[in-house]
Amino acid sequence: MDRYNRKTRIIATLGPASSSLDMIEKLVHAGADVFRLNMSHGDHDGKKALIANIRAAEEKLKRPIGIMADLQGPKLRIGQFAEGAVELAEGDQFSLDLLDAPGTTQRVSLPHPELYAAMKPGTHILLDDGKIRLSVESADKNTIKCRVMVGGKLSDRKGVNVPNAVLPLAALTVKDRKDLDFALSQEVDWIALSFVQRPEDVAEVRAIVKGRAGVLAKIEKPSALRRLSEILDMSDAVMVARGDLGVEAPLEEVPTIQRMIIRKARANGKPVVVATQMLESMINSPVPTRAEVSDVATAVFDDADAVMLSAESAAGKYPVESVAVMDRVARQVESDATYVDAHSRTTADPNATVEDAITAAAKQVAQTANAAAIVTFTTSGSTALRASRERPPKPIIALTPSIKMARRLSLVWGLHAIRTKDVMDFEGMIGKAKYFSVRRGLAQEGDRIVITAGVPFGTPGATNVLHIAWISPEDAKSATLPKP
Repeated sequence: MDRYNRKTRIIATLGPASSSLDMIEKLVHAGADVFRLNMSHGDHDGKKALIANIRAAEEKLKRPIGIMADLQGPKLRIGQFAEGAVELAEGDQFSLDLLDAPGTTQRVSLPHPELYAAMKPGTHILLDDGKIRLSVESADKNTIKCRVMVGGKLSDRKGVNVPNAVLPLAALTVKDRKDLDFALSQEVDWIALSFVQRPEDVAEVRAIVKGRAGVLAKIEKPSALRRLSEILDMSDAVMVARGDLGVEAPLEEVPTIQRMIIRKARANGKPVVVATQMLESMINSPVPTRAEVSDVATAVFDDADAVMLSAESAAGKYPVESVAVMDRVARQVESDATYVDAHSRTTADPNATVEDAITAAAKQVAQTANAAAIVTFTTSGSTALRASRERPPKPIIALTPSIKMARRLSLVWGLHAIRTKDVMDFEGMIGKAKYFSVRRGLAQEGDRIVITAGVPFGTPGATNVLHIAWISPEDAKSATLPKP
């Protein structure tokens, strides 16, 4: 099947332009592997309908589809102005305060009292996606007095960013908690946590999720970079969320930060997503800019597990075309000799465990024996994640008895997760591996496949078996029969 040729995963955000079952099916056919629900917009009834359509498409298309619920997080915004907007000039004094009064050219409300104690002289405050820049001169519990560094027009309810400070904000707002409870009740596969600043933010969500979904930490604040290793340890995956990251960090540093996060995530065996403005012009245009194509290609070359579309697929005029462009770009990059060569030279070092040793050996054996595919049996997902971390040039089939795990693994580089009944013995393991390799068009009569699994079967995380199997004429014929 053609979709098995692409290793980088595609996440498409659903919205007004892509909510119907027919459109969701078209997006899957175009290349979408995971659908993102932006909890900042819409209500729970609308999200429930989207989830039902995704599951209906999954049933019809007979393939696992992942669902990610992206929590809004603490959104900081100023209040409103008496005239709707003001013009600020460089050098002006301007204050943020807790007064419940319309703003003027001298002040505006910032109704977030928890922030005031964190404001120190020299702290930078960015308004309206960084278009307006203020420097704090003094602050008390009621007022933050600032000097305008970069002026311009400032209107009602614009966003606030504070790049130089760790803000005393709860990881989950009241809205987030309600959205999280809803998402878990709907059995989504991933929870994306916005504005992560510290590992404790992720720990709070994990305590609520209790393994019912994967927890993905969105890295969009420079403060998170200082504790990235700890955040990676606490998370199941991370996202390079370049929207707010591009506001709070110098723009010229964002590509370097992106590459650094990807490398650290891969070294930790954690999937990593690159997101925001990847094909922004396709919201209104049927073709992207050359720079956008290069941006997607760079994320693939950098070794991201997945690339994500936001407004392009949620509200744009060309959602299917946007996914198709990502699919074509990823395939082209992955077929490039420099991409394959880079993987052969940058394999993450395995840990000193039997499981990592077996998985690293599977890649080498597959290359030496010119195997058609690597087949992993996984219950907890750890065996499959190890196989992906090695970045083998061969396709990886992850066989699991859990539909929830199959859906969760749809985010991970190179994995083609299939739900099947658990194996009970060695012969059953080999039979299933052969069957699905041929059935999915990845192997044919005369090919070899490499199999990894854990014995006793069904034991989570215990990868301790590596086996090479040969596809006989009888094996190839049996693949036309109903699946075991």
